[in-house]
Amino acid sequence: MPSRKKTSFFASSFCTCVSSFVVICVVLATPQWVSSEVRFSRTGSSITISLTYGLFRGTCEQFVDAGLQVSKTTFQVSDALSSSRSRSLNVAIIVVLVLALLSSLLSSGFTCTNAVSNPYQTFLGPIGVYTWNSLCGVLTLIAMILFPVNVEGNSLSEELAHSCSSSLQAHLGSRHSYGYSYWIMLLVLLLNIASLIIIYFYDHARYSKKKEQERPIENAPKDVILF
Repeated sequence: MPSRKKTSFFASSFCTCVSSFVVICVVLATPQWVSSEVRFSRTGSSITISLTYGLFRGTCEQFVDAGLQVSKTTFQVSDALSSSRSRSLNVAIIVVLVLALLSSLLSSGFTCTNAVSNPYQTFLGPIGVYTWNSLCGVLTLIAMILFPVNVEGNSLSEELAHSCSSSLQAHLGSRHSYGYSYWIMLLVLLLNIASLIIIYFYDHARYSKKKEQERPIENAPKDVILF
């Protein structure tokens, strides 16, 4: 059985890993990644399309001229995308987040195992926790970078707006505001960092204790050691 100190350290790390897993599930499930207002010209008038969407689904509303609302519809992001670049990048973000979810799940399993037992394999100990937490954090950061690249670089909102309305002509401008589904990925990063710090303190305390146990032998007289 592990010591009480080890159990408390790894139980705390387990809580952060499970929290990270839950937050990533929320990120994937909710559509409040970005809200965009896209303005187009139309014959004899202008139209503003307001979109709120995530990786899988979204909603759009049309406002003509002085704010007259025409309609509100829901759409599937994958069906609305016509550009292969935008679609491929959207799929890549989903894959990256699913891998982060699996990494977080594995990290939760490793920390739980260490909280209730002393595994013989080195990789199942702190090294495994370091590996999976770091991988989860890196993958989450990649997703946070790729999504704005898709929105800003590939004109994702403008492309989705075309699927919400017909007869759109010149694009007049866009405004984007990233929602909580995007920003809570920062919480995933913080939770992974917290888990790494907890395991580091445990590793450091264990190393210090090991050194203290070796010190009496190092300081003993040579004749006693020889004896």
